[in-house]
Amino acid sequence: MIETSDHQENAEPAGSERACAYRVLRYSPNLVRDEWVNIGVLLFDPLTGERRLRMIEEEDEFRRVRRLHPGADELLLRAIRDDLEDRFQSASANGGKGQAGNWQQLLAKWDETLSNALQLAPQKGVFASDLDAELERLYGDHVAPQRAASRMGAPGSRAVVRSYCSQVFRQARLWERLEKSVRAEQFTFPGDPMRLDYSYRRNGTRGFVQTLSVTRAPADAKLFAYTTERITAKASLKTEFAVWVAKLKPLLQ
Repeated sequence: MIETSDHQENAEPAGSERACAYRVLRYSPNLVRDEWVNIGVLLFDPLTGERRLRMIEEEDEFRRVRRLHPGADELLLRAIRDDLEDRFQSASANGGKGQAGNWQQLLAKWDETLSNALQLAPQKGVFASDLDAELERLYGDHVAPQRAASRMGAPGSRAVVRSYCSQVFRQARLWERLEKSVRAEQFTFPGDPMRLDYSYRRNGTRGFVQTLSVTRAPADAKLFAYTTERITAKASLKTEFAVWVAKLKPLLQ
């Protein structure tokens, strides 16, 4: 049975919407104190097994965790997304046509197999026509740090820039042709936590698009430059790169 989230408890699904479920991932390093902080959201369709997962990744999100839990295991937090996605891929590969059933079995086991510090909140239901858009909304409601209203024209975070970027791709009808959240470790080194926001293939060229907030995290530009060098050296196709900065203007590198 799926519990429905409060804001849609009495809502009727629109024609294009489908019933989905989500779980909030919590970090609770001290079980005796029963204190936790939300660090991610898993959204999925129980019938098809289609899923979306988003975890904390920005430095201000990790700073928030450290403020609440000074002894937080940051290496664990940075590695948990890849670990969960590996479990998803393994379950999907073994499931075949029974993929949705494997989803339920996997989720049922997670409460037992995740470490004591990592917990899944009770499952809730939501109606969604677009899993990506719904994931962004859920992440903003449950995980993203609450920010005070900023002055007009103040630069946004990388998440704000990425949200704008996704809107542009959707309006241009390019969204479904993009690969999202590409692991950098396939080009750099095993365990590299960096993710590339978008990737595409076109006429023998593989392109990458990355969002950066040079005012809030200027070091990210240096990390991206390092990664582009490794991609160029290892990629089998010709490569091209584009960066969207906090002012929301694309720059081709």
